Amino acid sequence: MSCVDKFVDQIINTDNDYQALDRIYLYNRICALVGDDNHQTDDDIKTALINTAIKNNKIEDNQTAKEILNDQLMDFVTPLPSKVNQKFWDLYQNDPEEATNYFYQLSQNNDYIKVKAIAKNISYQTATDYGNLEITINLSKPEKDPKAIAAAGRQKQTGYPKCQLCIENEGYLGRLGYPARSNHRVIRFTLGGQTWGFQYSPYAYFKEHAIFLNKIHQPMIINQHTFNNLLEIVRIFPQYFVGSNADLPIVGGSMLSHDHYQGGRHNFPMMKAKIEREIDIPVDNVKAGIVKWPMSTIRLTSSDPEELVKAATLIHENWMNYSDESVSIKAYTDETRHHTVTPIAYRNGNEYVMDIVLRDNQTSTKYPDGIFHPHQDVQHIKKENIGLIEVMGRAILPARLKIELKEVEKYLLNESNDIAEYHRPWADQLQEKYNFNKDNVSEIVEKETGLVFARVLEDAGVFKWNHQGQLAFDKFIGSLK
Repeated sequence: MSCVDKFVDQIINTDNDYQALDRIYLYNRICALVGDDNHQTDDDIKTALINTAIKNNKIEDNQTAKEILNDQLMDFVTPLPSKVNQKFWDLYQNDPEEATNYFYQLSQNNDYIKVKAIAKNISYQTATDYGNLEITINLSKPEKDPKAIAAAGRQKQTGYPKCQLCIENEGYLGRLGYPARSNHRVIRFTLGGQTWGFQYSPYAYFKEHAIFLNKIHQPMIINQHTFNNLLEIVRIFPQYFVGSNADLPIVGGSMLSHDHYQGGRHNFPMMKAKIEREIDIPVDNVKAGIVKWPMSTIRLTSSDPEELVKAATLIHENWMNYSDESVSIKAYTDETRHHTVTPIAYRNGNEYVMDIVLRDNQTSTKYPDGIFHPHQDVQHIKKENIGLIEVMGRAILPARLKIELKEVEKYLLNESNDIAEYHRPWADQLQEKYNFNKDNVSEIVEKETGLVFARVLEDAGVFKWNHQGQLAFDKFIGSLK
């Protein structure tokens, strides 16, 4: 049986609108994409279909063309957006978790979530003074083809969709330099009086990595409305956490141009961290405390979401204008704002929890990349922005480290190596600290990479865990009137 026949069977057996009577129609539709001849018989149906299309000169043999065709094919096994939304909300009436289970499974089955690619990621935990941090080396996203990058640069820019988070990506074919989205579906819901979308991340960093996005393409902003939205999302989806990246460069995420939040079903290290000391804030029915965490975090807990929003707003508004130059904290340089927060909300039984992480994006001559950003001596491991996921203790480290750390191991064993020069000072420090052999070198390098990530988070913390830093933190708490 050819790959086209097998795929037609798969489509008909999937929960969508196609029936046995549609077989000839489907066969011809697929042949229109892959060609009438040279039908391959690889074990993997999608691979066979893509190879068929290449042999028939229907597509070029490059990453972009293969991704676009893959998602066009998987669109056949994906119900229409209206059907997905109807089924989701029908299931939701019975159980919110049943609804998200359906949508998550669909997003995996139709290859929108790149399950096979995500499985390539390296992941482990490292014990630190703040609990076990989660270390991942991200190998899932395919490297961009230099030829495709060059071709994309020559391609006329349409400005549609405006960005990769816009709802208009649902069903979008894709193009050079822009991902295919034919099999993409978005759940619509109302948030703060506006239409929002809910989808999963194609290259998920954790289980059920969800994205909540504003239908309107507008820049991210943190304000009282944000805190309301986050608590409303965890009311709608009580099994999920949700958080917002900060709304300033350096301390924000990579997509500041479109208002969105991230969430999902994962218990991050920061969420497990304990309260180091309780604090008093002038809001009724809200418990507050400073979390034992490398980044300066205030945890608010209440069964009353409205009071929780008041407390979060109080902290945010005070922090926006707070300076303490004894610890290099400065709210403004002339008209340029430096302060914002990274807020995270989740449920603990009947109580709502909101963690407010204080952020400052100043730069200086000594720290041109950011005073509260990974400093130069740890950038060999991590130099990118510390966004929401990493704030909570899950490192998303670059793919280059898979190869580079193996060269570090060879260097530590005095074997022939090609160690990157920027790793050498760190490796020399490790040589002084340990006696390395083939049995222990990988474990030690993993552990020490995790400890570097702990330092990365400490660098990003505005109030350090020393006497001066904690006195300054208490001084800020005292300003909350």
